[in-house]
Amino acid sequence: MNINDTNAVSEIKALALDMISTAKSGHPGIVLSSAPIIYTLYAKHLMINPENPEWINRDRFVLSAGHGSALLYATLHLCGYNITKEDLKQFRSIDSKCPGHPEYGVTPGVDMTTGALGQGIANAVGFALGERYIESYIKKEEETQNLIDYRTYVLCGDGDLMEGISYEATSFAGTQKLEKLIILYDCNKMTNDGSIDTCFLEDIEMCFEAMGFYVDTVKDGTNLKAIDKAITAAKKSKKPSLIIFNTILGKDSMYENKSVVHGTPLSDDDIFAIKRKLNVTIAPFEVRKDTVVHVRNLIKDRVEQKYKDHISYFNKMKTSGNDKLMYVLRALLNKEIIVPFESLNYRVNDTYQEEMRMTNHKILNLIASKTDLLLGGSADLASSTKAYIDNTHINSAEYPLGRNINFGVREQAMAGILNGLSMLGLKTYCSTMLAFSDYLKPSMRMSALMNLPITYIFTHDSISIGEDGPTHEPIEQILTLRSIPNMVTFRPCDFNEVLGCWEYIAKNKKPINLIISKKKMPKIPNSNPKLVAAGAYILGKEEKRLDGIIIATGTEVLTAMQIKEEIKKENLDIRVVSMPSQELFLKTDKAYQNGVLPKNIRTLVIEPSHKMNWGLFVNNEKYIIGVNDFGYSGKPEEVLKKCGFDYETIKMKVARLFLEK
Repeated sequence: MNINDTNAVSEIKALALDMISTAKSGHPGIVLSSAPIIYTLYAKHLMINPENPEWINRDRFVLSAGHGSALLYATLHLCGYNITKEDLKQFRSIDSKCPGHPEYGVTPGVDMTTGALGQGIANAVGFALGERYIESYIKKEEETQNLIDYRTYVLCGDGDLMEGISYEATSFAGTQKLEKLIILYDCNKMTNDGSIDTCFLEDIEMCFEAMGFYVDTVKDGTNLKAIDKAITAAKKSKKPSLIIFNTILGKDSMYENKSVVHGTPLSDDDIFAIKRKLNVTIAPFEVRKDTVVHVRNLIKDRVEQKYKDHISYFNKMKTSGNDKLMYVLRALLNKEIIVPFESLNYRVNDTYQEEMRMTNHKILNLIASKTDLLLGGSADLASSTKAYIDNTHINSAEYPLGRNINFGVREQAMAGILNGLSMLGLKTYCSTMLAFSDYLKPSMRMSALMNLPITYIFTHDSISIGEDGPTHEPIEQILTLRSIPNMVTFRPCDFNEVLGCWEYIAKNKKPINLIISKKKMPKIPNSNPKLVAAGAYILGKEEKRLDGIIIATGTEVLTAMQIKEEIKKENLDIRVVSMPSQELFLKTDKAYQNGVLPKNIRTLVIEPSHKMNWGLFVNNEKYIIGVNDFGYSGKPEEVLKKCGFDYETIKMKVARLFLEK
């Protein structure tokens, strides 16, 4: 390593400290501990092209320790990405190209939105798994392919490895033998609240070796030669790799190795003293020209010819006439898969009756038959949710083209891994029981933030599952799912509406919650797959006059239709509205909304979920027939009766509410 490498590390540190100081907000500790690691990775190893940040065969880098964003932005600027000095000055400002934590689609060179600790590790596992799937798929079409062959790197800290999602994801990665995954661990033994001695004493080396990782330790995390050597060795391993770099948080600050330096901007005097130690004498936000030339030449000399060869090969593949190959290329380039699926092409007879989870299984497989780029799995519940693809292997090192992924009992990692898979352009799904959706929530939130086309399939959707008891009976979960911005939640009522949900999924790039009952359901007269995309529609129309409206979702739509017929005896002419998606209905124009739910008409809701779900549609809680308390363990009909949600009780409530003055 020459003096220019040392200068580059020093100037990255100075630049990032300038950003934090100007913003009066940020995390200087990781800047001063991890700069040698991230510099060596970018300058000496990553296959990237700053002029084409979306190059499909680039190495992926995930900053799981997302609070180190200033360090990443400074590095990207130095490497030649389209991040200007003015952009750096706007760090953590509104509409800045350099937000507080990395955001995909905002900053050139950022491959994944990160911030919540541990998420980035799961995302990186997804990148590595997806790379293997796509590479294997293309090899099946073109045995000597050079189109896809890259590594995934992730930088994490002590905090990342304390989060349970990290061990879920790395245990899965070890089992899967994801040899192109390399984790760089900045081990400074300090977190926001102080030394890790009181909360984190694992022997990380032994833990990861036990999970099937190649593990190496760099005793001095400032030694550029040692860092370079360790990354080089990891690239040769046939296992996923973990490199432990022993570092000092906030090195060279007056607060080095103290927790305060983790997330508190440094004083001007401290920054001045650090820069003097680093021999940085240039003005704030400046970088020496020879440093810029040195770093960018290192990248250019290593990558330029390989990039040109790849683009040439890529262009040749585009003219190969291989339709399957072209389909994959379009998906990789556009990160969007539109599946040709028309719900009206599928019919069942009027005597059809089936568990909805089996209906969903069949329609999932119809979609899967139309694209090889749909894959997914379950958190050890595929046999219960029925969300799996027929006639394919479980994905593994031996069967890298298996389209069923056995995530094991690892719900949050499952969703985090799918975020990585989907970011590559794959269309993905996963499944578990609705009550366990809480385990997935942090990763689902990231799916919505990045608008990734993941379908979350949740079965066992109400207290009617009975014997499993209140631990498995969802109450507040639907409310939670509907509250996630930029996410569509469906609760279909029958075969036709499940078809409509999947048509929407097939044709839209959107994160979806698909809530499916295990109950046997018939085809409900007048249910319409094409109207699912409107979110709600009139399923049971009033005959002569409109005395009231019942809104229902899922299996309760049939309940509402039956009650509609029975309360005719009370001289009540009722409309039934099926509302498979609140979010989509609220996006329709006001004329449509008022046509379905006219104002000043008494409206009731039936859904076995928390009543807070329905405040946007009914302004008096007594008109919401829901479940606000935990369920019970017993026969389904006994649980429904005890919770006041059996058919007779619901019918009496509906009649009373419509008849009262």
